[in-house]
Amino acid sequence: MEKFIIGQDFWDMFPEAEIAVVIAENIDNSREYVQDCLEELDEKLTDAFNDAKDFLGKEVFSDNRVVSVWRDAYRKFRTKKGARCSIEALLKRVEKGKAINSINPLVDIYNIISLTYGLPCGGEDRDLFCGDLLLTTADGGEKFTAIGEEKDDPALEGELIYKDDEGAVCRCWNWRDGQRTMLTEMTGNAFLVIESVDPGRSDDLKDAAWSLANMTQKYLGGNVEIFNLNTNTREMPMHLKKENRNL
Repeated sequence: MEKFIIGQDFWDMFPEAEIAVVIAENIDNSREYVQDCLEELDEKLTDAFNDAKDFLGKEVFSDNRVVSVWRDAYRKFRTKKGARCSIEALLKRVEKGKAINSINPLVDIYNIISLTYGLPCGGEDRDLFCGDLLLTTADGGEKFTAIGEEKDDPALEGELIYKDDEGAVCRCWNWRDGQRTMLTEMTGNAFLVIESVDPGRSDDLKDAAWSLANMTQKYLGGNVEIFNLNTNTREMPMHLKKENRNL
């Protein structure tokens, strides 16, 4: 059975980090399935966009806590020039008043959670992984084509990445997802992740994971399970346990 494993090199850099994973199985991520709820999801995305302004109280954007902790984190590993944490990218749009467009139901859901809690949140199609998924530093050269791009843009040596046997899945920790494993309307089994490097936000992370799991199951059906990873729990199965298939 495949696993998600967080490497020792990650914990050497971020011993206080916490990562919550939601495994969702047998979901229906098509717009057709959620047709009756699309307006409700759009409203939630708009509300989350507006609520996220509460994270931007500082005059200087980078002085806001949810931004500065990730700026500090990104200084600890090699990154592609200009790469920023996904929550910073979302909050920059909020600051500029640029709406977050709908992509597909599950991506919209995790964007709602990310904006609501001020934490980076992402997801992948679990069925498209090859072997175990690792969060570790790159050897360099791991294949990667970002969503929306056409050319291979390999990972840099020393860059923190999610990767499997085929290459990088997400570069610069939580900067950009790749096309190969991206969530689509055809996704039936998903790997969803929320990350925190701020020790004071453990409760926020747990609440965000519960909300992500609850919304996923409410709107897309299927079964979900939450896994909480830290320096004491560094790996998890990629499939749900038979005895625990619902919230």
